[in-house]
Amino acid sequence: MSGRSFPELGCYGLAGHSATPRDLIGEAKLAESLGIGSMFLSERFNTKDAGVLAGAVIAATTTLGIGTAATNHNTRHPLVTATMATTAHRMSGGRYAFGLGRGFGMLFDLMGVPQVTGAQLEDAVGIYRRLWHGQAVGGHDGPAGNFPYLNQDASFDEDIPVLLMAIGDNTLDLAGRIADGVVLHTFFSDETLARAVTRIRTAAERAGRDPASIRIWSVLATVEDSLPTELRLRKLVGRMATYLQGYGAALVAANRWDPADLERFRTHPLVQGYPGAFDAIGTTEELTRLRDEAIPAHWLAASATGTAEQCARRVLDQFDAGADSVILHGATPTEIAPVIDAWRRIRPEGRFDHLPANPGLARTGLRPVQPSEES
Repeated sequence: MSGRSFPELGCYGLAGHSATPRDLIGEAKLAESLGIGSMFLSERFNTKDAGVLAGAVIAATTTLGIGTAATNHNTRHPLVTATMATTAHRMSGGRYAFGLGRGFGMLFDLMGVPQVTGAQLEDAVGIYRRLWHGQAVGGHDGPAGNFPYLNQDASFDEDIPVLLMAIGDNTLDLAGRIADGVVLHTFFSDETLARAVTRIRTAAERAGRDPASIRIWSVLATVEDSLPTELRLRKLVGRMATYLQGYGAALVAANRWDPADLERFRTHPLVQGYPGAFDAIGTTEELTRLRDEAIPAHWLAASATGTAEQCARRVLDQFDAGADSVILHGATPTEIAPVIDAWRRIRPEGRFDHLPANPGLARTGLRPVQPSEES
């Protein structure tokens, strides 16, 4: 394999839908052997529990960075979540970064748990950091909840980076204030990526932080030409359509796309009443129809497509727009192996030498935000 590590690149484990989580073990080993720097783990309430997946990747690898991207603070008690992160941190020898996101409000309504707010996220992160640094949390009554007494271990002094998933301006600002790393959303145009990077770093500076201390990950849908046509449609058109089904307004607003195009998508006969997620059950015929009739081409262009060399060039575009690192999204390590080979040939020598293996840290030797430093 490569014999060389690319800490600036990441991928997701069990990309998309998976009923066989054991596949993650082989994926993690292959990702590490290819030189991919980090593997990110999303959580779904079926066969993708964040803690179990992180443990599998930790056990299967020795140098690969691991990031939870993401779980939600409202689905576990904060002491349980803090324990999960501490365990993964120590098991991995410091390769683990803990990630939070807002999730889906409608799903939380159905589950009977509160929808996530920025104030809750900030409060929850503060609780975790105090616990990780050996502090007891007593008599807490804040946005994240009412907790009479929380404590892990007074001897703890755990440097666990916190990742925040972000789309909208408010979350970008929050990330700049409190996060060690930021994972942006798939299908950001290069212009949107540049704006998001500027907003995060500006918010950090206003909070008295070093803007360069935050590691910002672009998430680039990567669909290389050697994949079968049906799979390419599912990973590009199907994924975009699924995002538009769930939170299209947020994605369209972030990109400053025309809301009228979103309305045309939503009112398309195929979309109305569709019985599931397009990236899970969409047929080749249906996805082709969506591409040709319902989704603007420039929306889909916010991705990496074409030959392996063309995809690698699009990765370089993300760095030119201000990202520190890039997640090659929606593809397994096997599927992106040709892109990694192409990246090796055009990779700027020395440009990424400062990046550590941990995906939540922006440079080697940097400590995560400490409890006393939070705004």
